[in-house]
Amino acid sequence: MIVEQLWVGNNYRNFNYLVACPDTRDALAIDPLDYEQCLRVADARGFTITQIVNTHEHGDHIGGNKAMVAATGATIIAHKNAGRRIPNVGLGVGAGDVIKVGTTVELECLDTPGHTMSHICLLSKTDPPALFCGDTLFNAGAGNCHNGGHPEELYETFTTQLDRLPGDTRIYPGHDYLVNNLQFTLDREPDNEAAREMLARYADQDPANAHVTTLAEERRINTFFRLDSPVIASRLKAEFGRDYDEKGTFLKLRELRNSW
Repeated sequence: MIVEQLWVGNNYRNFNYLVACPDTRDALAIDPLDYEQCLRVADARGFTITQIVNTHEHGDHIGGNKAMVAATGATIIAHKNAGRRIPNVGLGVGAGDVIKVGTTVELECLDTPGHTMSHICLLSKTDPPALFCGDTLFNAGAGNCHNGGHPEELYETFTTQLDRLPGDTRIYPGHDYLVNNLQFTLDREPDNEAAREMLARYADQDPANAHVTTLAEERRINTFFRLDSPVIASRLKAEFGRDYDEKGTFLKLRELRNSW
C-alpha cells in the first residue's frame, strides 16, 4: 500500500490522502479538498484515482468532490447515512464493509460517530495497519462535536473501537493540530514527559512532512486515551471539586478543549 499524505496549507490545516495499489497504480482519494494537488501528485506518481472516500460530511472534507469527479469519474463513497448531506454519493458503507483499491489494498470501514453521527474511519489490512481517521482522532487529540456530533458517542468510539486497535497502527488524521494538542495534554498532565519530548521535537515541524504517530504513541501523549491518569484526575478534582469516572473525565476534557 502506498500512502501519500498531502498538506493543504489552509486555515483549517487539512490533510488529504491518496492510497494506492503498488501493482495496478489505482488510487483512492480521502477527503480531497485540494483536488488540484491530489491530481498533480497522482499524475506524478502514475496513479489513476478511481474512488473518493469522504470520512464525513463537513465542507472542508467534501469541497473537492465535484471537481475531482469531473476530472476522474471517480465514485464517491461515504457513510450510508450521509447521503443527504454529501451530493452524488455512489456507494454508502457501514461498519465492516471493505473498500478495495486495485488488487492489493483492502480498507475496512469503521463506523465512528462522535465528531458527526455519520463518520467513518478506514483501517488498512496491512502490516503494520494504518487508520485514516478523519476528524475522529487527531495526533494527540480528539475531534470536536460542534457540528452534528455528540461527545458521549465520541467517548464510545474511543473506548470501544480505537483503543482496541494494535499499538503499531499508524495514525493519519484529517488535520494537523499536533502542537496545540500536545500543549493541551501538558496543561492537563504537566508531568507527561512523552508529550513534552514530542512537543520539543516537533514544535517547528513542517506539516508537509508531518510526523506520523502510532496508536502506542497516542496512548502516551493523547490525553483522551489517558483517562486513568491520576494527575489528570487530581487536577480536575482541584478545579471542579468532584471526582470523575473515565467517561466523565473524557467528557470534561472534551469540554475544556473546546475553549482552551
